[in-house]
Amino acid sequence: MKLNNRKKFIAALVACIIISGISCKKTLDINHDPNNPSLAVGTPKIVFPVAVMGVAAEEGGDLALLGGILGEYVTQAAAANQYKNIDQYNLKTTDLNEQWTNLYAYGLKNLQFVIDKANASQDWNFYLMGTVMKAYTAALLVDIYDKIPFTEALQGVNNLAPHFDDGYSVYKALIGEIDTALSKDFNASTAIDLRATNDGNIDLLFGGDIEKWKAFANTLELKLYLRMINSKPADAQAGIQALYARNATFLQEDAKVTGFIDAASQSNPLYEQNIRQLNTGNNLVASRTFLTYLQSNNDPRAVNFFGANATGLDQGDFLNPSAAALNASVFKESPTDPVVFLSAAESYFLQAEARERFFSGDGAKALYDQGVMAEFAALGQDGSSFIAPGGVYAYPLGSMDQNIEAILTQKWTSNAYGVHFIEGWLDRNRTGLPKTSQVYSSDPSYIPGQFVVSKNSTLPAGQFPKRLVFPDVEISTNPNTPAQVPITTPVWWGL
Repeated sequence: MKLNNRKKFIAALVACIIISGISCKKTLDINHDPNNPSLAVGTPKIVFPVAVMGVAAEEGGDLALLGGILGEYVTQAAAANQYKNIDQYNLKTTDLNEQWTNLYAYGLKNLQFVIDKANASQDWNFYLMGTVMKAYTAALLVDIYDKIPFTEALQGVNNLAPHFDDGYSVYKALIGEIDTALSKDFNASTAIDLRATNDGNIDLLFGGDIEKWKAFANTLELKLYLRMINSKPADAQAGIQALYARNATFLQEDAKVTGFIDAASQSNPLYEQNIRQLNTGNNLVASRTFLTYLQSNNDPRAVNFFGANATGLDQGDFLNPSAAALNASVFKESPTDPVVFLSAAESYFLQAEARERFFSGDGAKALYDQGVMAEFAALGQDGSSFIAPGGVYAYPLGSMDQNIEAILTQKWTSNAYGVHFIEGWLDRNRTGLPKTSQVYSSDPSYIPGQFVVSKNSTLPAGQFPKRLVFPDVEISTNPNTPAQVPITTPVWWGL
């Protein structure tokens, strides 16, 4: 899978979304060379939305495709062949190079520019916003590649061959940076309130509400600590208990980018890449893994994602010539769909998991219920009957493992909203949930919602991808790129 014109696409998205506070000319000037913004126009107000849209374009585009297929929400249609390499786990160094480059150039480098400028002027609002988005982006790269250039990265020509840091070290550094940012004096006269200056829409997530950025920061920390439960359980427990000890607030709404329109290079990234640029809407169809789970529970969200009376295709069965395979239901996309970084539902499920693991389940059920209600509400549905006593998604109130399985299963379903597919794949790599089926999904004994190995997998029998290989764009330019390891090898926090 190779995607073209990605830099032009990101630049156009930024120009589309930023509608006040910055002139269109200046926006395009800064996008002309996002790695080296001119000091004349390079301010946090100009560069920050560029960076956010750079991350949104990749998470909502390349990574949505990757996570959608590996997270078994969708599968390659039998009538097309655009994403066969992902669906058969044949991921090579030539794939997804733009994703690596753009997350560094449009994302991390621009975010570090914002952080440095904000630190110099003591504008702690932009400092926090830049720090949170940098942590989100760097952690995402670690979660996919395990090791990344970090300590020596983002120095431009001063270091063209940065060494790679191990994932645990990056995580510790990111958490430290978030804590430092949260400790600043947000009441200082130098901390500019974007709402007071009518610049709220420069902040594409929360309209300049710094309290919501603090909640995002805390929720992201919670997420990072929960990633550590397998490899660093003591760190995970101490970090999470410290969050609660300081009465941290957590997200109660989506951290997402909206404002996309139905126009070329200005629409939702997945829609733009998968439908508009390819001139077809038939590449991605319902995976039976996801669809059968929804349908077996009479979940109305099946209609939101795949339409009425939907039929699915077994994961990776794209060579199936049958009429049923060729007519599997297409994943419904809209050019105005949001890109979600961290949803309200995900926030509630993270909190519920933490309460189960480290607080004897105290408060977990209420948080789980809020998560289910939030994921249904995001799609205009009502989940109350599903969590009521006897409902199919009612909290088990069983053992910790049973309760966590319920939490993680619902979290998996929630990540289909806002094309946040990548989180579903990463969470499964962390927890093994949803479980792996003992049979392929075409077998009558198949349990809906359990993962199956792709029909046309190129990996050894029974194995799933757990990471990506380092891309050619880094290997060819950085002699310090580590040796490749098989994509079946878990990243540092994985199972």
